[in-house]
Amino acid sequence: MSKENLNSGKRSEAQAELFLKRRGYVVLERNYKTRSAEIDIVAREKGAICFVEVKSRSSERFGSPQEAVTPAKQAKIATAARVYLQEHNLLERRVRFDVVAIVQGAGEDKISLVKGAFEPRE
Repeated sequence: MSKENLNSGKRSEAQAELFLKRRGYVVLERNYKTRSAEIDIVAREKGAICFVEVKSRSSERFGSPQEAVTPAKQAKIATAARVYLQEHNLLERRVRFDVVAIVQGAGEDKISLVKGAFEPRE
């Protein structure tokens, strides 16, 4: 990954965190890593543990950011989420998988939240 892409990703994650906090989410952790995956943001919202993937694009010409959360990516996130829940004794908590989609604009970025963006496949 290029340094420019890495910086853009970190900026997008910071934007997403602020966006979520303004909507009542409590951010528990950023960039939670396991051997096989990374979860951008782990948060709590209305009693649910939310695993949030942040996707940004410079335009929607080739599809929306949330469309980039492929079934393979969803499976990796779900696996990492199970590890997180086990490590923190949260297996009994309600869980949700959300996506924060950011389209970077010339003037202002367009940020949207897709709650319950996907259900993990067992």
